[in-house]
Amino acid sequence: MSSSFRRVLSVPEFRVLFLAEILSILALVAVQITLSVLIFERTGSPLLSALAFALGFLPQLVGASLLSSVADRFPARRVMVIAQLVSGAVMACMAVPGTPVWVMLALLVVSGTVAPVYSGARSAAIADVLDRDGFPLGRSLLRMAAQTAQIAGFSFGGVLMLATSPAAALLVAAALMAVSGLLVGMGTRARPGREVAGGLVGSSWGGVREAFRLPRLRAVFLLTWVPASLFVWSEALAAPLAAGMGGGPMLVAMLLTAGPVGTVAGELLAGALLTAEQRRRWMLPLACATFVPSLLFLLNPGPVLAVVALVVGALGYGYTLALDALLLEATPEEMRGRVFSVASAGLMITQGAGFALAGAVAEFVPPHLAVALAGVGGLVAVAVFGRRFTRRSGQCGGVRVVG
Repeated sequence: MSSSFRRVLSVPEFRVLFLAEILSILALVAVQITLSVLIFERTGSPLLSALAFALGFLPQLVGASLLSSVADRFPARRVMVIAQLVSGAVMACMAVPGTPVWVMLALLVVSGTVAPVYSGARSAAIADVLDRDGFPLGRSLLRMAAQTAQIAGFSFGGVLMLATSPAAALLVAAALMAVSGLLVGMGTRARPGREVAGGLVGSSWGGVREAFRLPRLRAVFLLTWVPASLFVWSEALAAPLAAGMGGGPMLVAMLLTAGPVGTVAGELLAGALLTAEQRRRWMLPLACATFVPSLLFLLNPGPVLAVVALVVGALGYGYTLALDALLLEATPEEMRGRVFSVASAGLMITQGAGFALAGAVAEFVPPHLAVALAGVGGLVAVAVFGRRFTRRSGQCGGVRVVG
């Protein structure tokens, strides 16, 4: 690992947040798998089973819109600890024998509503713990940890389901979430909250409106969310893509992991090999490079070329380090918690919408063409939403970021 990342990991408080994130992701993925299987066994309904995944994300819009000022007005450490303990308690309630399915889904809504508040407070804490140069590297490390933990989490959840009962698996997840919260409580310093005018809901909604009124911040949001919503199409269509190539479950797994593997490698390379100024200069070219290999799907590639194209394209995801730096710069200090909550919730929601849209498009065109269309759409999105950050509008190469 490069000296840049080592410098960030040498900060004790960040190491605590890093470990807490890994435990949190493992718990969340284990819960999603357990509930998906449990609900399907009880009801036989694919829709209700899918809701075990969807309901973890959709309520984030409510949390970010109505509760995000919690991440500003109260100390970040306290907010993070309470949020994790609430999530752990929700998971423990799900483990109570005989809990009705509708109660489980309602508890998922509670967990999803709390999630953006935790994310906003955590990002605000990272901004306090690390300097400006370290902030994007810290966010990158958390993303890489989340990607890796998510992949491991599916295996972890599967092993839990095989080795224990669903109730025991949910209790293990609850314990992991509680430990995550206690780590934050014991391993980070108490810092005061920020002055926030108005009531909880009013200041939260007002913060969202103010964030979107700031042109530079709005541009960062759009360049973060829209390309990401198109990037996930290959994952959303992994099963039909594999079927079209004559592959089975192993090819599905390879298609699903190609993107996460490439993004982790891409962020490592961007953080290790490029300075902060170089990352900004290459932000849009890297963003464009993320989608260029998807155009190969116009040729209906075989399994090997498809997986390689997805890995190579995902290497360009290192452009997000420059976006994180821009997000911090564009955010007023007194609004950090609210803005970071909105940024996190918006990313989750738009990626979820991307999954749904990919499936809808694939109802009318072959899956490989849908992935190619996502590549074209991604290039257009980068060109349109990246114009504010270029010397010459609409170009995808050799540009520098401007104010």
